[in-house]
Amino acid sequence: MSDYIMDMRKIVGHRTIMQCAASIICVNEHGQILLGKRTDNHLWGYAGGSIEIDEKVEDAAKRELFEETGLIADEITFFYINSGPETHYIYPNGDEVSNIEIIYLCRKYHGELKRQKAEMDELRFFFPHEISLEMISPPIRPVIKQFLSDVQKAEK
Repeated sequence: MSDYIMDMRKIVGHRTIMQCAASIICVNEHGQILLGKRTDNHLWGYAGGSIEIDEKVEDAAKRELFEETGLIADEITFFYINSGPETHYIYPNGDEVSNIEIIYLCRKYHGELKRQKAEMDELRFFFPHEISLEMISPPIRPVIKQFLSDVQKAEK
């Protein structure tokens, strides 16, 4: 959790806060996407997290990718903005958020895959046909749904 969010939580407790986040979906040379099994809700998600005060969105996305997976993004491209009622979420600890998330795709990266043990139980690449929305953490389901739809369109 970012310092900013932790500071806000000291003031507001579990009440709803707006959380601005940056994320990256890594796609390997086989068309698989990297997902991590979250330690908090035991569902799958891509690398991402809160943007710090005055941090550039792109830098936050790259930082989160490295922190959570050990990978370094060489190139990222804008993919999606995830916001609205579907992103309202209550974490297992009771913290409530309304997410505004900017997501990038990354097909060029390097580094050694290494999970952040505090946030991820497991890291794994999935082929799109192996992914069901039920296995995905609720606030990012719209993003994965769009990603899978784009893959299907590209295959036609």
